[in-house]
Amino acid sequence: FGKRSQTVIGPGKCIGLISFLIRMKTVTKNSLVRMAVRMSDLQGHVLDETPLEGVWYLHGHGDIFPAFEAKLEGKKVGAMLSFTLEPEEAFGEFDEQLVILRDAAELTDPADVRVGILFESVKGAKPSERPYRVTDLADGKALLDANHPLAGWTLRFDVKILEIAEAPEGDVHDSAVVPDFLSVQGSV
Repeated sequence: FGKRSQTVIGPGKCIGLISFLIRMKTVTKNSLVRMAVRMSDLQGHVLDETPLEGVWYLHGHGDIFPAFEAKLEGKKVGAMLSFTLEPEEAFGEFDEQLVILRDAAELTDPADVRVGILFESVKGAKPSERPYRVTDLADGKALLDANHPLAGWTLRFDVKILEIAEAPEGDVHDSAVVPDFLSVQGSV
């Protein structure tokens, strides 16, 4: 096999090698992934985004939309992705049966009813995993909607993977906080 050459790695080259090895990691189940995300509508209006430093999430545990998670599988640090999710892949289709009109007096004291207030259930309404939200008030009537505000929307996501780390042993869900706009929890 011939002579072996010995290469001395100085401080700068060592850092470069470590940086190279870190970038070689890919997103797989149980990876802690730090990413920056921007969510927009199809006209390009930004609806929500993470801070520039990104957020951490635990990959492969169903904490974010499965279709979103699938797009990240196998990607490396520095990867930039742009993709759309259809309503059924994100916040669901808009369900007209989850929009109801009620007398404000039927809900609670009419003086307490205001736009934005939430009701876990409304008598005679279709049961929902999401609370009913008052979206409009007029003439003593309240319009309530249990759809997610983005139900029925096709959404565009721009993502940059900033860092990938191995998840430590034990429960890491507390250190990996998923923003509501990516959360499976936020979609119900």
